[in-house]
Amino acid sequence: MNQSTQYPNRYMPVLISACLLLMLSFGLRSGFGLFLQPMSEANGWGRDVLALALAIQNLSWGLSAVIAGGFVNRFGTTKVLLGGIALYGLGTLGMASSTTALSANLTAGVIVGAGIAGTSFGIVLPAIARAVPAEKQGWALGIGTAAGSVGQFLIVPAAQVFIDWLGWLGALQLMSMLGFGMAVFVIPLARYGNEASESPGDSPAISLWQLTRKALAVRSYVLLLIGFYVCGYHLAFITVHMPGYVVDLGFSPQVGAWSIGTIGLCNIFGAYYSGVASGKRPKHRMLSAIYLTRALAILLFLLLPPSLFSVLGFSAAMGFLWLSTIPPTSGLVAQFFGVQNMPYLYGLVFLSHQLGSFSGVWLGGYLYETTGHYDGIWLSGVALGLLAALLHWPIKEQSYETNLRAASAT
Repeated sequence: MNQSTQYPNRYMPVLISACLLLMLSFGLRSGFGLFLQPMSEANGWGRDVLALALAIQNLSWGLSAVIAGGFVNRFGTTKVLLGGIALYGLGTLGMASSTTALSANLTAGVIVGAGIAGTSFGIVLPAIARAVPAEKQGWALGIGTAAGSVGQFLIVPAAQVFIDWLGWLGALQLMSMLGFGMAVFVIPLARYGNEASESPGDSPAISLWQLTRKALAVRSYVLLLIGFYVCGYHLAFITVHMPGYVVDLGFSPQVGAWSIGTIGLCNIFGAYYSGVASGKRPKHRMLSAIYLTRALAILLFLLLPPSLFSVLGFSAAMGFLWLSTIPPTSGLVAQFFGVQNMPYLYGLVFLSHQLGSFSGVWLGGYLYETTGHYDGIWLSGVALGLLAALLHWPIKEQSYETNLRAASAT
């Protein structure tokens, strides 16, 4: 039995510490786009060089998320979190001293990406889901997702202040120290998070290969996996390239920082509402609506003349839709295959998300350097949003754990 059903308040230390950790993890990585211009100019790079490193970061994040999800089942949440924190801090510190494309790809790309995987939603949200009563899972997942947005709202504008005060080099060094500081919030999580993760599941043991094979045989899971690619495509492109795009429109870098911050602020409400609503409404219908609205928001942003109102209005609209995909997506994975299988199977879904992130960030830099503008990448975001809306519509919300039981018996 989930111990939180016996002692209702015992999940609160897990929820609070998890939210603080997610604030730092998500907030710090959301600020890397601010370094695209100053770091590229300092090293004599085009925007495509650091964009590739940040694209690799998203790909490393996705690949490492699958591995980290498997490690949680074997080594526990705490060890995975501490390993992720160490990589996060070291990678950011190494990014600050990178002077070649290769070193940027290794530090800002591979190492930071692996660090984010060990400290992000794929690890922390399943811990929250295990700790809270079943009837509060949607609410708790919404709170945890919103916490990441609080971090984006607070840390991205602060990172621009760090750049203004300390220069981009000093700002990155300071951000690396904040990355190491996430270890403080693992302490209360360890006291109860591991206890929750060690609770016996309802399903019998099954190998990762069997789990993967049976999960991919479920059509609804495959549709969810493909659709989440589009989420990553949208989010990563905007996070990395929006500050530079805003400067290209004639605004100051501060407007670019506040654009990302506005996304984070509005996403606090969007993610929380999504978490609450996903416990009451069909999750796949919610996802279709989110992707359709994203496509319309991007199209409207392109059609309106550039202004401070259009930039911040678009940022607010996208912010409300930003991480609102995560509670229904993670909730569907838990509903399909059970909470005990969620870290690994959500990791696979998130890998698809990060493949989309890689595509969005890299294509954004490549198309900008080859065409001098971002028009093509924006229009592709509209088309993919419409496709994702269609893909989520036929998903069936039901449990497929019997598939896993049958697999464990073979």
